[in-house]
Amino acid sequence: MDNERHLGLLEYGKLLATLAALAGFLLFTGAPRVSAGESECEHRTERADHRLHEAIEHHGWDSRQAESARHELREAREYCWSHSHKWWDSDGHRWREDHDWDDDHGHPR
Repeated sequence: MDNERHLGLLEYGKLLATLAALAGFLLFTGAPRVSAGESECEHRTERADHRLHEAIEHHGWDSRQAESARHELREAREYCWSHSHKWWDSDGHRWREDHDWDDDHGHPR
């Protein structure tokens, strides 16, 4: 009887170990969640980047509108940097963790 009980506990232990491993796998392999702050930063930066491209296209590189849009884009990036030490690269469609954006964004080459 003790042998049967020991085998039952052993099987129960194996089941618990398997479930724990599965739970750990699911916990650490899930897609990373985007926080509300990151979502706001991404949206704000995308909007400012689009405004800059539109201003350059319609009014020219040196226009007052383009300079205003550049300022808005710098502010959006600074906002993200000050809140999460990263910024959204609209052209690369990725988060950047270096404070290395250029102020000449959109300059014709």
